[in-house]
Amino acid sequence: MTQARVLFLGSNATQIELRGGGSAPTGQYLNETVVPAMALIDAGYDVVLATPDGTRPHIDADSDTAEHFGGDKAAYERARQFFAEHPAMNAVRTLSSVLTEGLDGFAGVFVPGGHAPIVDLMENLEVGMILHHFHAKAKPTGLLCHGPVAIVAALSDAPAYRAALTEGDDTRASRLAQDWIYAGYRMTVFSASEEKIAEEHLLKGELHFDMPKALRLAGGEVSAADEDFAPHVVVDRELITGQNPASDHAIAKAMIEALGGSRTA
Repeated sequence: MTQARVLFLGSNATQIELRGGGSAPTGQYLNETVVPAMALIDAGYDVVLATPDGTRPHIDADSDTAEHFGGDKAAYERARQFFAEHPAMNAVRTLSSVLTEGLDGFAGVFVPGGHAPIVDLMENLEVGMILHHFHAKAKPTGLLCHGPVAIVAALSDAPAYRAALTEGDDTRASRLAQDWIYAGYRMTVFSASEEKIAEEHLLKGELHFDMPKALRLAGGEVSAADEDFAPHVVVDRELITGQNPASDHAIAKAMIEALGGSRTA
């Protein structure tokens, strides 16, 4: 049986700008990257990691703890070893090389979270091209935590849309979001109330916009769990979104189901 491949879109961001000036360190979350990747590989899928510049994503230090693995130190150490040593996490491609090769050989695409995707992926032209392919082919498209904001890249002028959000110009943002391919889709993303906690305790400052608003202005129907940091996954057509770090195992399960189930059974 030929191995089905899943494309992982990683971020190269290491800093995120804050309202009023200054910045905070950022990156991808360790569990949000490796839990789905390990689950897919265990289910018989190949994982191909690609980033804008072809270097490995930076792991956010706030995620590099056993806390994000349910306090299971053994699971945490396995995750760290997987990210450090597994070929899937080290043979990193550029987004442009993946596009040049062609996307027909990929069964699905996945975007991990951490705040990093806000910085580069959500306004990246190549990410937008990739999303358009998976949407047109109705292939599973999974995004976790802050990762769902990357689907804004599918807009015709994502940098201008992000700038409008940053400037607080909701009218301009809505106008720029016409004909978004995900308009009317049900989805979730890191909630505004969760973000307030992250801003206070992790970022030590405010972001320019919250993620639910970014998706709602574009036309998304955004929901959240009743309780902050509770697992929450929404599946609508090919789009599979998870709300927060605690949704890592649930979204991995949903992705595997959408891809047709385990190939190792």
